[in-house]
Amino acid sequence: MKSICVFAGSAQGSKDSYSRSAKDLGLEIAKREYSMVYGGGSKGLMGVVADAVLEGGASVTGIITEKLHDVEVGHENLTSLEIVSSMHERKSRMAELSDAIISLPGGVGTWEEFFEALAWNQLGIYSKPIVLYNVDNYYSKLFEFTEFSVREGFLPQTTHEELFMSDSLEEIFEFIESFTIRDTKDWFNRLGR
Repeated sequence: MKSICVFAGSAQGSKDSYSRSAKDLGLEIAKREYSMVYGGGSKGLMGVVADAVLEGGASVTGIITEKLHDVEVGHENLTSLEIVSSMHERKSRMAELSDAIISLPGGVGTWEEFFEALAWNQLGIYSKPIVLYNVDNYYSKLFEFTEFSVREGFLPQTTHEELFMSDSLEEIFEFIESFTIRDTKDWFNRLGR
């Protein structure tokens, strides 16, 4: 693992613990000598985690759309900021530049990015560890829903196994560093259908 993609809210949320945890994550990424790629924003948890990685001395690449950059939400102090034309290109580029994915709390954009990453794992587009950083149980109900979906026969158990949720940075990085990349050629056989 060399680079971690972080999905995060463009808001800071209603609790101080969200910002504290974003900062802790950024410092831990830098301490473990990873680089970070993310959506390029300066606001909310996105800005907090990016600032913390930079503060820790590691590099940060932001990928932002022209539309978002035009309204001045792009982070101006990153190691690198790439401006792309669409959200699809943005997500594809973040995937291309990262080896693992961690989702901090966030809204619909963060959820959509996280679920697309999980879908791409399932479809064999890539094989990456995907983590929900469960600050103050933010993702507990979402994780319960994925377990329910496995029981109901819609989400393959193998896809669920590639998803990890924890509120412990130690556990999160242990999961990432011990993750075994799957052979993406046999993705259809792993769906259990």
